[in-house]
Amino acid sequence: MTRTSSDALAGGMSGVRRRGFVALIAEGVGDLTSRRRLIRYLVGADMKRTHADTVIGQLWWILDPLMQIAVFYVVFTFIFQRSTPDFLLFLFAAILPWKWFSTTLNDAMNSVVSRQSLIRQLPFPKLVLPTSATLAGTVSFAFGLIALAIVFLFYLHRLTYWVLAIPLIAGVQLVFTLAIATALSAANAFYRDVSNVTGHVLRLWFYLSPVLYPTESLDSLPRGVREVLSLNPFSILLTSYRDVIWGSSHGAGHAPEFVGLAVLLLVSVILLGLAIAFFKRVEPAFARIL
Repeated sequence: MTRTSSDALAGGMSGVRRRGFVALIAEGVGDLTSRRRLIRYLVGADMKRTHADTVIGQLWWILDPLMQIAVFYVVFTFIFQRSTPDFLLFLFAAILPWKWFSTTLNDAMNSVVSRQSLIRQLPFPKLVLPTSATLAGTVSFAFGLIALAIVFLFYLHRLTYWVLAIPLIAGVQLVFTLAIATALSAANAFYRDVSNVTGHVLRLWFYLSPVLYPTESLDSLPRGVREVLSLNPFSILLTSYRDVIWGSSHGAGHAPEFVGLAVLLLVSVILLGLAIAFFKRVEPAFARIL
């Protein structure tokens, strides 16, 4: 971070230091509720811009996750010879929500930096930027569920009414993603290294999460390692998705771990409050550094 950015960050924080934590959160929530039309416009603009220069356009929201799991399926089925039953559905149950998280986080993290000309010209609450980027990613995830329905056509014996719990799990993931995205979008405006570091963290996070393997495969690890890995939010989220979509090696979909989801939702709400307070505290400095 340059000295100018450091001075701007310090100035922005000192300028609002008298406002308390609760006041900052209330102001941030007020910004979002009062700018619903602006958020809808930005979500629509993000959706139109995505794949706008491709031949098949928005169909990539459906084809992209299908092609991604096809690659993993070939690698793990024919090269590593994974014997997991109905492995394609097993993969898709975790690949789709992870793709939603990683893509949305990258888009939202750069939402403030990429709108610097708009920030300089118009006064508006900047909190709508990471929020709209996160919601646009959520719409893409909803389109991805169409691809999930296509995959399910080959595994109807796995389908149960518990698949209706997907929106519940997705809601928990949305709150968690919005919290991380809001904090990173503010930090990235001052430290451009944040985006580079986040890319490496996401790659490591991917392999530490049960995307390509079930959580049961970690039973052979030392107890301390298992306990640390169990704190991974995506250990709860991906296992829950897999519970309702794929089920287990012994049968079809079943109930997710509601207690774990409830705890994660509570933690995510707290993180979102902290992220909003941090964003509102440094927001006044954006126009001076971008």
